[in-house]
Amino acid sequence: MKRDYLNKTIAAYLGFAIGDALGATTEFMTPKEIAYEYGVHKKIIGGGWLNLKPGKVTDDTEMCIYLADSIIESGGFNVNNVADYFVKWMRSKPVDIGATVRRGLQQYIVSRKTFSYYSESSAGNGACMRNLPIILYCMKEWQYFDIMTISQCHITHNNRKSDLITILFGNIFRSLLLHGDKSKAYSIVSEFIVKHPKLSYLNYKGESSGYIVDTFKNVMHHFFNNNSFYDTLIDVVNQGGDADTNGALAGMLSGALYGLEAIPAKWINKLDKKIYFKIRQQSETLYTLPSVII
Repeated sequence: MKRDYLNKTIAAYLGFAIGDALGATTEFMTPKEIAYEYGVHKKIIGGGWLNLKPGKVTDDTEMCIYLADSIIESGGFNVNNVADYFVKWMRSKPVDIGATVRRGLQQYIVSRKTFSYYSESSAGNGACMRNLPIILYCMKEWQYFDIMTISQCHITHNNRKSDLITILFGNIFRSLLLHGDKSKAYSIVSEFIVKHPKLSYLNYKGESSGYIVDTFKNVMHHFFNNNSFYDTLIDVVNQGGDADTNGALAGMLSGALYGLEAIPAKWINKLDKKIYFKIRQQSETLYTLPSVII
């Protein structure tokens, strides 16, 4: 049981990074542009608007790694330390950084306040994309999940839709990891849609932008309408738009459900080796750390 749990934890984190690296190629493209250029995009080849080397990741995976490092090196969750690590990441000259993230971190540098003001313009997916370490860290003591999630989100993204959907992704993930049952995850999403019908993905029309609702619709549609890690990621990244983040979140859920064996070896082998080993180390450490707010 312990080995299977850790297997799927690692698969989720690796799946996240693979979805990021795969989707970076088609980010900001339309499905027609992707089809013209690649037919079906299914190889980790880098390129894209960021001109990445094959296997390199973007801000999605990088921010997860810095958040996990903050937790591990602090021996617990400290929102000021998390913000400091995000600033450290920003100053490392990352290949990409979202406007809302940059603005929130700049405000933190000036004010030292770990919360940005509520804004409708903060309804992007930039907080949700980096929350995986919080999910993994809180699996043993889930009562801390909401408060840690909202704390890290609000450093840059203070928006009700962002909060709701980021927490929902965590609850879906937890169900998949504990039960390995897609139907139980579907029940969680269905209950959410009953409460928030305007956010339903059931009338999905190809939305793929970085708006948190579009990300939710995209990932849920393809996750629940496919039966393999491979097919889910292929469908998501070939929608283009914010393909790296949407691919990362789809890879996270698919990894938690299907496990390491379901991830194509050719994708794992293409992933940047430093990222691969860092993810494995962080997954195992977060698994053993007690959940503490400091």
